[in-house]
Amino acid sequence: MPEMSKLSISLAVQDFRRARRKAALKEVFARFTSKSAELLSYEEVRDSLKGMKRGKQVLKEIPLDGIVGSVGRYMDFTRKFLPLHDSDEGRWAIKAAVMELAGLPPIEVYQIGDAYFVFDGNHRVSIARQLGVNHIQAYVTEVITKVDLSPEIQPDELIVKAEYTEFLEFSRLDVLRPEADLSVTAPGQYHKLEQQISIVREFLSNDGKKEISDVEVVTHWFDEFYLPVASAIRDRGLLIEFPDRTVTDLYLWVYEHRNTLEQALGWDIEPEEAASDFAERFSSGFLRKTSRIWQLIFDRVTPDELEAGPAPGEWRKKRVAARRESHLFTEVLIPISGTEHSWQALDQALLIAQRDDGKLRGLHVMLTDSEMDMEHARAVQTEFLDRCQTAGIQGQMAIEIGGIARKICERARWVDLAVVSLAYPLGRYPIARLSSGFRTMIQRCPRPIVAVPGKPSPLNRALLAFDGSPKAMEALFVGTYLNVRWTTSLVLLTIPRGGELHRRFWIKPSSTLKPMARRPAP
Repeated sequence: MPEMSKLSISLAVQDFRRARRKAALKEVFARFTSKSAELLSYEEVRDSLKGMKRGKQVLKEIPLDGIVGSVGRYMDFTRKFLPLHDSDEGRWAIKAAVMELAGLPPIEVYQIGDAYFVFDGNHRVSIARQLGVNHIQAYVTEVITKVDLSPEIQPDELIVKAEYTEFLEFSRLDVLRPEADLSVTAPGQYHKLEQQISIVREFLSNDGKKEISDVEVVTHWFDEFYLPVASAIRDRGLLIEFPDRTVTDLYLWVYEHRNTLEQALGWDIEPEEAASDFAERFSSGFLRKTSRIWQLIFDRVTPDELEAGPAPGEWRKKRVAARRESHLFTEVLIPISGTEHSWQALDQALLIAQRDDGKLRGLHVMLTDSEMDMEHARAVQTEFLDRCQTAGIQGQMAIEIGGIARKICERARWVDLAVVSLAYPLGRYPIARLSSGFRTMIQRCPRPIVAVPGKPSPLNRALLAFDGSPKAMEALFVGTYLNVRWTTSLVLLTIPRGGELHRRFWIKPSSTLKPMARRPAP
C-alpha cells in the first residue's frame, strides 16, 4: 500500500477515535437533557405511520441535518452519526481514506416529510459529518404517510405521530377537512377526540333511532365543536400564553376546563368564556402570574365592603369587544330569593332577555344547607324555570351557600348584566351604607347592574347623569346602545364641575342630541 494511503488511514483512525469520544459525551449529555441522541429505526417509523413508497429514486442533494434514522443500522450511530462501536474502527477508517482520494459517492435514503432515513451509506454519512460537510448527494425514495416528520423528531414524539395517524384513519379528517392541523404534543390525546366524536354520534342519532354516516358525524364535530373553541383559542391569544402547545392541545384543555366550570357553576359556559378563564387561571406568563398572586393577597386581607371593582371599561374588553354577536346583554344574571320583590326583578330580566335575544342565569343563595332551605331552593328553582319557559326564554338556575353579595359578584363575571331586586333602600347613615350588600355589589360587581325597586319597567325612557368620568363614559355607552338598538329615549343630565349651570338633553331613538332645558343649578 502506498505511503500516502497508510498516512491517510492513520489520520482516519484518529478521526474515528475522536468521533467515538464525542459519541460517548453525547450519550452522557443526553441523560441530562430532554433530547435523545438515538437514531430512529426506519422500519418502526414506517410501520407506525403506515408509510407507502411512491415513485422511483431521484438523485438530489439533501441536508445532513435532515437525516434522522437508518434502515437496520440505527443502533450503530448517534443522531449526529457519531460511531457507537469500537469494532467499526477499521471499516470506518478505510472508507474515510478511500473517500478522501475518490470523493463522496451518493447514498440511498427514504424520505418521510422533511426527514431522511439511510438505506445505504451510513458510514459515508458519518464520515461526511466529521469532515464538516452540510449536504450530500443521495438517491431519494419518497414514502407517503398521513403525518409528516421534521428533522427535529424525537423518539417520544413518534408515539404521538403514530397516534395521529390512527386518528386520521379513524376520522378521515385529512380528506374531509384537509386544511385541518390537529397535531398534539403529548400521547393519549387522540383517544379523547375519538370519544367526543362518539358522543356526537349518539347525540345526532337520537339514541340510535336515526342512521348517521361517519362523514356527517366527523364533520359536525369538527365544524360545530372543534372549530369554535379553536377560533376562541386563537382570538384570545392562548398560543402566545402557552407557546409550547398546539391549538389541539389547548382545545382539549379548554374543553375539560369548560366541563369543570359547568359542573361547578351549574350553568352552560360558552367556549370563548372558558378559553379566557383558562388563560387567566393557568397562563405561566409573568404578568398573569403576578396578577393572580396580588389578587389572592388582596382578596384575603380586604373586607368585601371595601373592595373596589374592576376598572371602568374592563367588562367591555372582556365580554363585548371580543364577541361576534351584535347584542350587548346575551347573558343576564338574576338572583331569586323567592320573595315577591325577586319575582318582579325576574320579570324585568325576562323583558331584557326578550329585547336582546338573551338567556337568564338564575342564582338562589342559601344561608345554610338545611333540609328546609334546600326544599325552599328547589321550589324556587322550579318556579323560575316554569316562568322562563312560559316567557320563551332559556334559563338555568344554580343554588349556592354563602353571602348573597359576594356570590352575585363572583357569578357576574360569567354574564353581561346583573338584574337585582332593590327591596330596601340604603340607610341614611354611613355605617348602614358601608354594611349594605347592595353597596358591595355596586363597588365590586364586574358587570353593569340593573336595580329593580318594584314593578318592572318597559325601559322606553332612560335618564343618564353624565359628568365626563370614566364610569359615566361606560354609562353613555350603554345608554347609546339602548337608544339605538332598543329605541329607548335617553335623557342626558350633565353637571359641569365647578360650573353654575346644568343641562338636560333628550335623545330620541336614533336622533341627534338636542338641549331640553337650561336653568341655574340649585
